[in-house]
Amino acid sequence: MTMADRDGSIWLDGALVPWRSATTHVLTHTLHYGLGVFEGVRAYATATGPAIFRLREHTRRLFDSARILRLELPHSFDAIVDAQRAVVAANGLDSAYIRPLVFLGAEKMGLDPVGAAVHVAIAAWPWGAYLGDGALERGIRVKISSFARHHVNVQMCRAKSVSTYTNSILAGREARENGYDEALLLDTDGFVAEGAGENVFVVRDGVLYEPELTSALEGVTRNSLVALARDEGLEVRARRITRDELYIADEVFFTGTAAEVTPVVEVDRVKVGTGTPGPITRRLQQRFFAAVRGEDERFVHWLTPVTSAMQRAA
Repeated sequence: MTMADRDGSIWLDGALVPWRSATTHVLTHTLHYGLGVFEGVRAYATATGPAIFRLREHTRRLFDSARILRLELPHSFDAIVDAQRAVVAANGLDSAYIRPLVFLGAEKMGLDPVGAAVHVAIAAWPWGAYLGDGALERGIRVKISSFARHHVNVQMCRAKSVSTYTNSILAGREARENGYDEALLLDTDGFVAEGAGENVFVVRDGVLYEPELTSALEGVTRNSLVALARDEGLEVRARRITRDELYIADEVFFTGTAAEVTPVVEVDRVKVGTGTPGPITRRLQQRFFAAVRGEDERFVHWLTPVTSAMQRAA
């Protein structure tokens, strides 16, 4: 089954349409020039039904990304919130990956986007462990990429932009062709930035470190892990991190909507710590999954129920 040939519904420009009918023309502006933004959001099964994790924060980032790239969404914030709930409900999903996409249509061609209409599509489908079966349990092997993450004045790094991910694709492909599971990119100054599609954390002597958010995306899952770590009494520091610090770290892990909390057990064929997921990573992973499943009352405010979403969006 391809992504195009499925049963179900996709929200497109204000209405739910049959999955196979959610199509665009080959001269769609974003397809040619890469000006568009998107989000990755997850819904999780809870005891009271499916709920979307940090829906409003993800939607805010979608609007922020659009603003940075000067794309004016033709729908309100609340309409996009309700549309994401509606898509999960319409497809009968208990858990799901949700993909909102803002793109320019085929009204015109040429580098100047003025005159091309802004369109919004939202799809949802089941998606398991992003980095492969066993990645969450056993951890993954990571390669430092030969590709650098964008300079802040080359690509607007606060925007989750469609075009940014060419860089990620090249890095990820290079890593997998060399026998690794994922890539980790340095910034143009040679400091650790982020994974191809994930934020990164380093544990050393009980302290949790993360790179300063310059060329790295300000991840919603990353923000959640910082809150969970501080709730555990851990110290969290943001600073520049060098490549060799990864080799001597006690623990390293990735975070992201797709990757969730994935341990990194090897970097450039150097074992991280003991070469197995470490205790702090394991504890934060457990805390994260308890939160997204509604099992931690302290963080239940992070969840938005899907119930009755179709009626609300009608």
